[in-house]
Amino acid sequence: MVEIWTVWMALTFRSEAAFVSGVLLFNKLLPLLFLPFGIVCGLVLLAIVLKKRWPGVLALLVLYFSSISFVSDRLMGLLEYRYLPLAVADAGPADAIVVLGGILGPATPEGFMANWSDSVERFEAGVALVQAGRAPRLVFTGARREWIGRETTEGEELRRLAIARGVAPEKILVTRFVDNTATEAAAVADLMKADGQKRIILVTTSWHMPRSVYLFRKAGVDCQPFPVDFHLDRTRAVNFYDFVPSAGAWQGTETALREFYGYAFYRVFR
Repeated sequence: MVEIWTVWMALTFRSEAAFVSGVLLFNKLLPLLFLPFGIVCGLVLLAIVLKKRWPGVLALLVLYFSSISFVSDRLMGLLEYRYLPLAVADAGPADAIVVLGGILGPATPEGFMANWSDSVERFEAGVALVQAGRAPRLVFTGARREWIGRETTEGEELRRLAIARGVAPEKILVTRFVDNTATEAAAVADLMKADGQKRIILVTTSWHMPRSVYLFRKAGVDCQPFPVDFHLDRTRAVNFYDFVPSAGAWQGTETALREFYGYAFYRVFR
């Protein structure tokens, strides 16, 4: 069955641009049906159509287990601790430090404070690594950003912020335009080849690291993982509140499942 899907994808998405469109469909949209929200909605509809109770009961069970931190923490833990935390002094040496995007929120006017997202640790780690001399170059990726007609990229904004932190401008590179982790890997691979570089320190959020490492190595980039922003405290004992539903736990479950689905997609089709 996997072989049939692989051949179909290869015939359908012959160009890189078409493949990106395929990624949007298969890696972004279809998983919605298999995330807790989609499963719960499907079961509720099934209960209405069949006029049976069991799909409704099953929907409540999916809703409950997806909303407790006991489940979400363990799903996140499977991703987060695939690569263990690393001290700055133990990283490298390498030719470059590559910081993956998703660090800034919606663009703000020039001169305003930076609008950081939850992934700000990626930026902090990249700056700390280059200032510690673990690699001579710091690379940001170029996701497009717009603000009232002024188009820029996240990488260019991060470059400006890194210079303000004291990083020398000549040490900072920004890739071409990218729109997901796969295109980030391809853009960095091209940049490395052009500069004759071979090894990078790869910085991204801990739960995002397994998929990122796979894609970068698949693109031919030798990388040392430097995961940041760990959520699961493995030393904390399980308590009553781990079984109390919360919006945060629901979000954690969905984030982990999306990442598992994304990783599986690239393993099959890339």
